[in-house]
Amino acid sequence: MTYCVADHLADRLAEVGVEHVFGVPGDYNLAMLDHVVGHARLTWVGCANELDAGYAADGYGRLRGMAALATAFGVGELSAINAVAGSFAEHVPVVHVVGAPSTDHQAAHRVVHHSLGDGVFTHFMTMHEGITCTRAALTAENAAAEIDRVLTEVRDRHLPGYLLIPTDVSAAAVDPPSAPLPTPVDHTDPEALAGFADAARTLLERAGSVERIALLAGLLTHRVGGREVLADLLAAGPVPHATTVWAKSLVDETADGFVGTYAGAASPEEVRTSVEDAAALIVAGVQFTDLTSGFFTQRISRPRAIELGARTASVGAATFSPIELPTALGALVPLVRELAAAGPPPPRPQVPADAVPAADDAEPLSQDALWAEVAAFLREGDLVLADQGTAFYGASTHRLPSGVTFIGQPLWASIGYTLPATLGACLAQPDSRGILLIGDGAAQLTVAELGTMVREGLAPVVVVVDNDGYTVERAIHGPTEPYNDITRWDWTAAPAMFAPDGGARACRVATVGELRAALTAAREDPTTLAVVQAVVPRDDVPQLLADLTKALGQANSRA
Repeated sequence: MTYCVADHLADRLAEVGVEHVFGVPGDYNLAMLDHVVGHARLTWVGCANELDAGYAADGYGRLRGMAALATAFGVGELSAINAVAGSFAEHVPVVHVVGAPSTDHQAAHRVVHHSLGDGVFTHFMTMHEGITCTRAALTAENAAAEIDRVLTEVRDRHLPGYLLIPTDVSAAAVDPPSAPLPTPVDHTDPEALAGFADAARTLLERAGSVERIALLAGLLTHRVGGREVLADLLAAGPVPHATTVWAKSLVDETADGFVGTYAGAASPEEVRTSVEDAAALIVAGVQFTDLTSGFFTQRISRPRAIELGARTASVGAATFSPIELPTALGALVPLVRELAAAGPPPPRPQVPADAVPAADDAEPLSQDALWAEVAAFLREGDLVLADQGTAFYGASTHRLPSGVTFIGQPLWASIGYTLPATLGACLAQPDSRGILLIGDGAAQLTVAELGTMVREGLAPVVVVVDNDGYTVERAIHGPTEPYNDITRWDWTAAPAMFAPDGGARACRVATVGELRAALTAAREDPTTLAVVQAVVPRDDVPQLLADLTKALGQANSRA
């Protein structure tokens, strides 16, 4: 059989670590998908719709460092565009592969299905310009080179990319790759790095001891591959450290030096003072957003800060570039180690870990009780996805066991994202038990992927927060307005719909004891998807979310 463009794409996807391709078939991509299905190292995961497939690819890409989404031209790709935008906002590398009409049809400007009827075939690629880091419309002549270029840029820039593949180009003959894709390159300038290290040393020495230093870590540290170096830095000395809620689980939250999650004025007092009052503060990969900063109430003193971006580092007002974030972290390791060796720091009071829940079994569920019980249920290796709303802001204030991964989407904040993302994340990290925390309104948007999870043999625990509507919106504005209401669902009937042949179970809980029993039963049956419909009061919200929605409501009213 002749080696073709679709074979080249499949081989390169496997080379960059993709094992599952998410999407929805359409007549413009069917022949291309034959080469995905027939590839020894790729598995096709068909989803109920393109938006869900994009969300699933996003969840996969967060853990694997690369993901692939396949849709058809026009109707398919535009159904997925919200998910691609979310991946761009949250720095997730997803390549969106779009099957398009043949080059003959395009050259003749024919009016074909899934087009706007004007004979122009570039509209939809243009729509992707602001939400992808790179794009290519493939021809038989450029296909192999452009596939390589786009995949390399997506991998190295940690952002989505776009490939438009006409049906005839997909089948065009090409030579097999003669060499692997280029390896990632560290673009750090040695002189800039030396200047940064000297300036950082001066600031850290001025602080006087490790005890007077603090570190605040953000999402970009994970996205650009800095997690291991960050761990080395924290091991170099007992530096008090925190993360933003966007970067939850980036560090071991059971470590002695971990003080908690920082959200500006909405932070616990001990977390806020540890970060804001430090004599020297290392800010690594942090991007402050409205919903992760207590609505821009962070108080970071620039003269006392060492700030690390993806490719820029600064000490006070001095900026050094280009310096890759992992390289900058690595330069700080010996400085912290030297400071720690200069003398033991004075003992500092330990921030208490979450107390073991002591609620009575008969106590009705509340937001506080729900998230305390869920936190106590988690075990090392669990993979937690918390949807935007009460789930994310309720769960994120609790400390996680070592080895737990926590995923949310607080910047793009597209409700319903985490249900399909759980599909992708569980396939990316198959040895972990998925734990999905999602509101009832959000779950209704993307519920169809429960069936896909069962089909794929996945068995996450799905906690649906049943509070009768859009509680977050009610907290912001219109608590009694009909636009914040949803149709009530009986989630215990979900297995009959999505798993008629078995593989799923469901129950409804309204007390602490019922929740404990349901979670225990789910833990004891790791091969069955478990839906837990957790009933909580309609207007109850976690304290962190109450603080944020109050500020958000005030900001919106001023606008």
